[in-house]
Amino acid sequence: MKKRKSIKQTYQESKRSSLVVYTVLRVLVIVCMVLQILIGNFENALLCLLSLLLLLVPFFIQKNFKITLPNTLEIIILLFIFSAEILGEIQNFYGIFPFWATMLHTINGFIAAAVGFSLINLLNKNSEKFNLSPVYLCLVAFCFSMTIGVLWEFFEFASDKVLSIDMQKDRVVDKISSVELDPEKNNNPIVIKDIGYTIIYNNEGKELAKISNGYLDIGINDTMKDLIVNFIGAVVFSIIGILYLRNRGKGKLAASLIPQVRSKQEEEHSSRDQ
Repeated sequence: MKKRKSIKQTYQESKRSSLVVYTVLRVLVIVCMVLQILIGNFENALLCLLSLLLLLVPFFIQKNFKITLPNTLEIIILLFIFSAEILGEIQNFYGIFPFWATMLHTINGFIAAAVGFSLINLLNKNSEKFNLSPVYLCLVAFCFSMTIGVLWEFFEFASDKVLSIDMQKDRVVDKISSVELDPEKNNNPIVIKDIGYTIIYNNEGKELAKISNGYLDIGINDTMKDLIVNFIGAVVFSIIGILYLRNRGKGKLAASLIPQVRSKQEEEHSSRDQ
């Protein structure tokens, strides 16, 4: 009961709409988890349990770091978690909608830049030793976002290599360029266009698979696409951050996306309510 009251207090402080979104998503995840247990898919049930924990991330951040997440940013984070884990993985939106992963990676770049910006901005505002310019601060936020994106691609690559689960989605291409095809081995790229199909054989000469309409790219295009859209999301937020700092925090759009340190009055009010 104490934890529930604390969560409710935190969400009420940031606006009631966040509490409504959190409650609705939590109910949907619980229903999904029960259904997965009933059909015997315990792997997806564990994924639902993980999602329930991840939905507490905004609450954890506000409670332990003594900051207030803007209502808009908090809702974006909650919807991002639900879209990635429940809709993307369990409901296979990644397979049904080709744009789903691209959209989420773009949002991830945006959110990661917001987190990086907030960390440095809070340090910059509350330290006498730092006085970073808006451009430099946003550059750090951009680099933070790109680092998170690269680390995630490292994770996908390692998962595919160790567990063979294909997180780096393959795609069929009809053109390749490779120096491995150079018969003279002089590092000259050999270009093959208009590939109709490829056939995969094992060492005994048995046909294992036939790929129509081209050649199977093993994740390189997917990785680069994810990093490019992560870049776009990071750039968009960095521009918003620069405008926010140059306007001294008066921009409504930026203010709805950038966390703020709680004032002493807010801290005292929160302590009394608990």
